[in-house]
Amino acid sequence: MIGKYNYGTGRRKGSVARVFLKTGKGNIVVNDKPADEYFSRVTSRMILRQPLVLTNNETTFDIMVNVRGGGESGQAGAVRHGITRALIDY
Repeated sequence: MIGKYNYGTGRRKGSVARVFLKTGKGNIVVNDKPADEYFSRVTSRMILRQPLVLTNNETTFDIMVNVRGGGESGQAGAVRHGITRALIDY
């Protein structure tokens, strides 16, 4: 990957997410789709943004995620965990 990324791995239930965080405008891409398109439930979208809201970084970072396994709820939790770890790495 080109540029400086901070990395975090998130796990929840049967899901594993690789999260790459880079300073940007607040775009979140999950498996090559915008997060709002990938996660159909509003609850899932809220869950994955929780670490960014808590740290007031909603529009500070561009985030790219690869997630596999489990269902939508587990994947959202894994992404949240990965974002948290990437923020800690930052």
